[in-house]
Amino acid sequence: MRRRVFLGFVGGAMATWPAVVARAQQSPMPVIGFLNAASPDSYAHLVRAFHQGLSDVGYVEGRNVAIEYRWAEGRYDRLPALASDLIQRQVTLIAANSAAAVAAKAVTSTIPIVFDTGFDPVELGLVASLNRPGGNLTGVSNLNVELVPKRLELARELVPSATVIALLVNPTNPNAKSLLTGYQAAARTFGLELHALPASNERDFDTVFSALIQMRASALVIGADTFFISRSGQLAALALHHAVPAIFQYREFAAAGGLMSYGGSLADAYRQVGIYAGRILKGEKPADLPVQQSTKAELIINLKTAKALKILVPPALLARADEVIE
Repeated sequence: MRRRVFLGFVGGAMATWPAVVARAQQSPMPVIGFLNAASPDSYAHLVRAFHQGLSDVGYVEGRNVAIEYRWAEGRYDRLPALASDLIQRQVTLIAANSAAAVAAKAVTSTIPIVFDTGFDPVELGLVASLNRPGGNLTGVSNLNVELVPKRLELARELVPSATVIALLVNPTNPNAKSLLTGYQAAARTFGLELHALPASNERDFDTVFSALIQMRASALVIGADTFFISRSGQLAALALHHAVPAIFQYREFAAAGGLMSYGGSLADAYRQVGIYAGRILKGEKPADLPVQQSTKAELIINLKTAKALKILVPPALLARADEVIE
C-alpha cells in the first residue's frame, strides 16, 4: 500500500515536472524604468497616454510588464542619481523626457532609451540622426523650437500694440540657453523687445509677475519646461490675476485657464513613446526606429480667459483654432 502511494506520488511529480521546468525557464517580466523630471500628480494623464501606447502593442502594466517610476519633482539635478538607480535596478528599458534622457544616456550605452523631447534630439546629442538614430536611443520630437516664431506671432495677433514681451525660462533646465537664443532671434525678426525672466521654483513666480508689471510687458511667453508644465494651473491663475496675456506650448496650460497654447500634443507624444517601448520589448532595436516627429501643432484658445482679460480675439484667429474653450 505504501509502495503504491509512493509510486503514485512519483508519477504525479513526474507528470508536473515539465510544467515546472517550463515556468522556471520563462523569461522574467520585463521592467520599464519611467524617468521624468516632473512630479507624478501633474503628469497622471501623460502616464495614462504612455500606458495606452504600451497597450496598443500588447503590454499591460502588472500583467506582462512592470514599470518603476522615478520622478525628479522639478529638480533637474536629481536626474543623474535617479538614472543611475534605474541602471542598478537592471531595467529592461528606460522611457524618459528630454532632460531625463540626457541623464540616462550618460550612464548607459546598452539599455534602450525611448525619449520625448521638444528640442532637436540631434543637437542634444541623443541620436546621430532622426532617420538613423544609431545607438541605444530613439523617441519622439514634439515641435517646440520650430514653433518659437509662431508663438510670438500669435502673441502679437492678440495684442497688436505689443512692443515688450517677457519670456519665462527655467535657468536650471539644460536646454534653457538654446530656448532663449531661439526666442531672441524671433523677437528681433518681429521688432520686439524681449526680456527673459528666470524661475526655477514657485517662490520665483511672484518676483516674475512683479517684474512683468514694472517693465510693462504686453504679453508673457512661457518657455517649454517640465516644471512649468506641472504648474500650468498656477501660472494660468497668476497671469489672469495680473491681467497678463500669456501663451504656452502645451494644451495643459489653456485647459487650466491660460489664454492660449500652441504646439504639439504631449499626450500624443507619450502614447508614441509607449508604442516604441512596446516594440523594443518585442525585439526591435532603437537604432532601427527613426525618431518620430510631430506633424501637427494645436492652437487652443481659452475664450473665457480672453473675455476676463478684455481681449477681443480676432475672428480669423478663432477660425484657425483647433479648440476654443468657452
